[in-house]
Amino acid sequence: MPFDTTQQLIDAIRVGQMVVITDDEQDGEGALLMAAEQVDAAAITFMAVQARGLICLALTEQRCRALGLELMVPNSRAPHGMGFTRSIEARTGVSTGISAADRARSVQVAVDPASGPADLVQPGHIFPVQALAGGVMQRAGHVEAACDLTRLAGLQPAATLVSILDEDGELARGAALHAFAARHGLRIGSLAELIHYRILHEGTIQRSGEYPLQTRHGEFQVLTYQDAYQGLLHLALVKGRVTADTPTLVRVQAIETLRDALGCEANSAPAQWNLDRALAHIAAAGNGVVVLLAQRESPEALLEQLRQRGGKPRAPQFPQRTLGIGAQILRDLGVRRMRLLSFPVPYKAVSGFELEVAEFIPFSSEPSR
Repeated sequence: MPFDTTQQLIDAIRVGQMVVITDDEQDGEGALLMAAEQVDAAAITFMAVQARGLICLALTEQRCRALGLELMVPNSRAPHGMGFTRSIEARTGVSTGISAADRARSVQVAVDPASGPADLVQPGHIFPVQALAGGVMQRAGHVEAACDLTRLAGLQPAATLVSILDEDGELARGAALHAFAARHGLRIGSLAELIHYRILHEGTIQRSGEYPLQTRHGEFQVLTYQDAYQGLLHLALVKGRVTADTPTLVRVQAIETLRDALGCEANSAPAQWNLDRALAHIAAAGNGVVVLLAQRESPEALLEQLRQRGGKPRAPQFPQRTLGIGAQILRDLGVRRMRLLSFPVPYKAVSGFELEVAEFIPFSSEPSR
């Protein structure tokens, strides 16, 4: 089924309408959202009755800091990358806090530029979620999309959003989301289209240099990319010639101390790709790209890796956390189809960057072609 354009979603949000945003996969899940500054009791009631999911408030990192909202789990994010903060409620103007009018009041106080930490209490009945700086260009998620769309509509980058559930209480997907939007006369758009829109109008990284680099696996060309939002420098190591019509060997990763610097393996886990193995594989093939993301490794993340070295391998966390940065770099390099050096993992909205995963290649100690 066709999606509405991003511009149509922006126009609808600007005049106070709700829209549906969904993953670009056929069975992708979706969320109903509305500009937070325009939310009232009727909107909260509609979300609770018709969409049925948990009603959340998407806020930027800057707004969360201004309100003194800390992540529910300090220095961490939930498994799917959602940065829930502690729940909130307006300090004044509410009774029990749970009614539609009370929740609308709490949202209005939270997004009022004049409000500060003293105007809220915790816990409450509104669940703020912190979007990553850079929006969908940084993480292809509904929360980031909500902040992007409201900002592009000329409003405060904040939205009330709720996951859409079917009558059985399961996440509505694909055709069911289109049916929901049609039933209620709402615009429906995809993350992929929003990413593509932002690529045409904006960007979060810029190529800053290119240098030859001799490694133990031979010479690579290193391209540097400045990150406008995080103030970081990302690297792309390129071997051979990249062409859009030929699938390219690709490895995208942030450096991890145990895996990449020390070459450690979990005792009971299958061996995995690390930086040295990826460079060796691409050098042997004579063609490919390794993207090194300058993500900061927190003390908590390192301790968690140490705890898990003797147990089950942790699930890959890169794709939903940093998809946007790596995808922008690959797109700039001319990559379109990828033979990805990775365990098979879901890549949401990757088509928004005009990228396609043609093949996943898990690491094997056996020689491969």
